[in-house]
Amino acid sequence: MSLPARRRSSLRTVITTAAALLVAAGCGGTAATTSGGGPNPPQRSALQSLGPGEGRLNLIAWAGYAEDGTNDRNVDWVHPFEQQTGCKVNTKTAGTSDEMVSLMKTGQYDAVSASGDATLRLIAAGDVAPVNTGLVPNYADVFENLKNQPWNSVNGRMYGIPHGRGANLLMYRTDKVIPAPDSWRAVFEDAPAYAGHVTAYDSPISIADAALYLMKTRPDLGIKNPYALDPAQLKAAVDLLKAQRKAVGEYWSDYQKAENSFKTGDTVIGTTWQVIANMAQADRTPVQAVLPKEGATGWSDTWMVSAKAAHPNCAYRWMDWIVSPKTNAQVAEWFGEAPANAKACDQTSDKSFCTVFHATDDAYWENVHSWTTPVKNCLDGRGTSCTDYAAWTAAWTEIKG
Repeated sequence: MSLPARRRSSLRTVITTAAALLVAAGCGGTAATTSGGGPNPPQRSALQSLGPGEGRLNLIAWAGYAEDGTNDRNVDWVHPFEQQTGCKVNTKTAGTSDEMVSLMKTGQYDAVSASGDATLRLIAAGDVAPVNTGLVPNYADVFENLKNQPWNSVNGRMYGIPHGRGANLLMYRTDKVIPAPDSWRAVFEDAPAYAGHVTAYDSPISIADAALYLMKTRPDLGIKNPYALDPAQLKAAVDLLKAQRKAVGEYWSDYQKAENSFKTGDTVIGTTWQVIANMAQADRTPVQAVLPKEGATGWSDTWMVSAKAAHPNCAYRWMDWIVSPKTNAQVAEWFGEAPANAKACDQTSDKSFCTVFHATDDAYWENVHSWTTPVKNCLDGRGTSCTDYAAWTAAWTEIKG
């Protein structure tokens, strides 16, 4: 995808921050577990009717999700929201998912743009309330395969409004990696061929990448869901990642460093996001990003309302605004992700955008396993024998040595 120079510059500003944040989005740095070991939330009530706005809205968001013209005066969907609703927006940009979870516990914030590794923690702790989707008109146009998913609902009740999504892809230097890979095998069993030049995403949630590969290639392990691993399955994934560690040149979390490493050739193969691949190609780096035949992990962010929200009516108005076609298109293009609202594709300035990001390709997303908090209450329905996020965090520390 061709990007104008100003656009590339603007994206660098946001995504340099956002790369660390999406480690947030997908990782969270310290150990944290859900109450009771699984998604068994306290009884909370959703807002029953929409009342007058309270005049204020306190958000926790990833960089690039609540732009007010500060980073680029032409990128502003906060001030139009304020003018339309009278809700003054105050945004706290979070650095990790763990930070989001901690901030939400204070009760000082009304809504959060949580990712799948944080959502179940927030739900189980009772820090967020179910969402009455009937009060969010634009929810009707959200892609059906983003509704009632394991990372944003419990027992058929939605706990948020989907915002956007992306896949964790395999990227490689086309002049260094021949033939072109079509499997994650390239960064696991075949990693020694690129020793010192392999990169991997720096997060405990990356254990799911290994689990997904093993799910497809080692059926004897019985893995049904890459986020539902019993101790033996977790050990198998950890062993695979320990073997990979010998070939890893660096674990990435910083956007510019990741792209630059591919540009210089220090990295020739590893995980990436579509937006990073697009930016690298715009900088004439000979790279290609693919969805391997085993599928991939990915991320889907969800706007959730605090159970203690002081400004719930403004929070609901924000959720409807952020998922409205025009605004959702603006966010998706600015950040670099597939929009949640199907009608947003008609509003993007780049008419090829939704094609590049596979927004309407249902078959594509069937092979993307969105980040979901690992909990003891197995997400594949087999009981309480699974390892939780705290165990994954300890394992990741062990993997990196």
